[in-house]
Amino acid sequence: MYIQENSGSKKKKVTKAERLKLLQEEEERRLKEEEEARLKYEKEEMERLEIQRIEKEKWNRLEAKDLERRNEELEELYLLERCFPEAEKLKQETRMLSQWKHYIQCDGSPDPSIAQEMNTFISLWKEKTNETFEEVIEKSKVVLNLIEKLKFILLETPPCDLQDKNIIQYQESILQLQELLHLKFNVATEILLRQASTLADLDSGNMEKVIKDENVTLYVWANLKKNPRHRSVRFSETQIGFEIPRILATSDIAVRLLHTHYDHVSALHPVSTPSKEHTSSVTELVKDDVENVEKAISKEVEEESKQQEKQSHLIQEEKLKVEEEQDDIEVKMSSAEEESEVIKCELEMKVLSETVSAAQLLLVENSSEKPDFFENDMVDLFQFTTLGGVYHLDILELPPQCKPVKGWMIVEILKEGLQKYTYPPETTEDFETENAFPPIEVTLEVHENVIFFENPMVVRWDAEGKHWRTDGISNVSYKPNERLVTFSLDTFGPVTLIQDAHINMPYQSWELRPLDVNKVLLTVTTVFTEIQIQIKENLCMLSSVKLKDKKHISILEGTWMTPIPFIIALKEAGLNIFPTRYSHFYVVINNKVPLVEVKAYRQMALLSSTFAFGWSKWNLLCNSTKVVFKVREHLPEECTENPNWALLMFSGDRAQRLKIKEESEAFSEALKEETEFHSTLYHMVRDFASKEAMEKVRSSNCQFVNSVCHMLLSTRLLSYS
Repeated sequence: MYIQENSGSKKKKVTKAERLKLLQEEEERRLKEEEEARLKYEKEEMERLEIQRIEKEKWNRLEAKDLERRNEELEELYLLERCFPEAEKLKQETRMLSQWKHYIQCDGSPDPSIAQEMNTFISLWKEKTNETFEEVIEKSKVVLNLIEKLKFILLETPPCDLQDKNIIQYQESILQLQELLHLKFNVATEILLRQASTLADLDSGNMEKVIKDENVTLYVWANLKKNPRHRSVRFSETQIGFEIPRILATSDIAVRLLHTHYDHVSALHPVSTPSKEHTSSVTELVKDDVENVEKAISKEVEEESKQQEKQSHLIQEEKLKVEEEQDDIEVKMSSAEEESEVIKCELEMKVLSETVSAAQLLLVENSSEKPDFFENDMVDLFQFTTLGGVYHLDILELPPQCKPVKGWMIVEILKEGLQKYTYPPETTEDFETENAFPPIEVTLEVHENVIFFENPMVVRWDAEGKHWRTDGISNVSYKPNERLVTFSLDTFGPVTLIQDAHINMPYQSWELRPLDVNKVLLTVTTVFTEIQIQIKENLCMLSSVKLKDKKHISILEGTWMTPIPFIIALKEAGLNIFPTRYSHFYVVINNKVPLVEVKAYRQMALLSSTFAFGWSKWNLLCNSTKVVFKVREHLPEECTENPNWALLMFSGDRAQRLKIKEESEAFSEALKEETEFHSTLYHMVRDFASKEAMEKVRSSNCQFVNSVCHMLLSTRLLSYS
């Protein structure tokens, strides 16, 4: 028994020792593993730091190299960007030539930029009376042309060249012409309605008249029979018309729908101008340079002249030598004057270059303050846009009718002129039922040249508040195939159709691709459409519009226009891809720094004759101080199915080629192997471009480059994609 217990205890002691040994071995193994892990980590960290050091050294070398050649690259870019002031100078010469042509034409039409001529034109037309509707329509073509010219002057003239007094003058002329034109249409309507009885329809006994023109369409109906059962008014061969209540069907009234294909009701858009301090400082700085150079040259010429005169007095006997020296003086003075002219011209181009740069920067600047607060029913015209013109809906009192008396037509002319019929009346006490004045149902046709991507909204004009409103309109329905909109209106007045101005923003993608020498194709893809624009020289053209995989035929297709009229035409057609300075309040975007945007667009335009540019998803992920886009040299024989794009990042001061691709999983600013930094996009692409491509870039037409740049600045592809 004793021996058994001893052996048992012995057995336990061995087990404990073994366990301790195992624990010790485990601890040693753990320490060894930790040491190995530590050594491995230290090694990896050293390797990482070494790689980082090498990368930093490489980065510093590249930065130093970039800094070393920076001035040289910027000087070369400056010479290339002379195309912008040169294009502006050509535009100025074109404007002056246009004024001269107008002057020598002597066709009786005024020069819209001269206030005296405009005032004379307006006064003479005011004095002219008894014009028929057809005559007013014919005259309206001249008036609308003048209004268009005035608007183009405000838009096309560089902001630095526009004085406040000129802006006020042009805007006042526009408003006077608009008011007078509408007044003339009212007077012509009155003259037409006086003859309603003689123009009455044989079947209905009422008068119906439709007058169509490219800018205006008149629909007028005169209630001569006052038949209470005739409450549905439909103009012949159209579905346009009204459903009038009983009280109007039995009244001496006329219903007029004057559809002006333009909007002269909405307030004029404010003209953007740069800060006066910036403009004056730039101008004064360069003017001082010009004066200093002129003074220096004239002083040099005077000193040389005095020195030569002194020598001539000392050596009077050598008359021949004196004459030769005098000739030399004249030659030197002549060459100095020529040099002065060259320098003066250079400095004038510098002024023009600064003016153009300021105007370009103005196109991409964002307002820091949102427009004034709008009530719930008021329409914010910074967010919405009117389309298809204005429908002037009026219920008019029927004027006294012409009566034939012994071969004469006698008519009573009311002193107060054409009067509107108040509906509903201000007081309704005399009427028994509450529903005696129901809303009037109206059916209108949407203008054929306008595109609505969603059902149009109907709004009415508030004459007192001077703004569009959404209240007072109900039961709106739209038939897209027939392009008919039907709604009920509480009271008549001007109405229009509106659409979200930013319905096509942000863009889904874009591409700028060369087509030929000095000719490119800009494609902008949005949620609803794909718009293709061709640009050549100083002209733009709508190439195609695709709506949900089907082509839409637009009246603008195939028509070449200068950039500003082209942009206005696209906006008026409902194809708005042109943000304003307030658009960032209504669209969620990665808003880029304006100066970075301007520099990018200018340099992209310079390269556009040979290089294709495209949208990159990484542009949205990088910060606002940098832009990212795709670029490749465009080769006519190249297969475009799998183009070899390079990804470039540009900060305005530095361009670099990125290591990542469009298909990469994460964004990185890492530099592509065997590439360098450059101060400009021009020098960046030169590293991988052919000599022929760069030669084409240097020989690009200045007007073409300027037009491409203007379109890029107007669409703001790098911020609104």
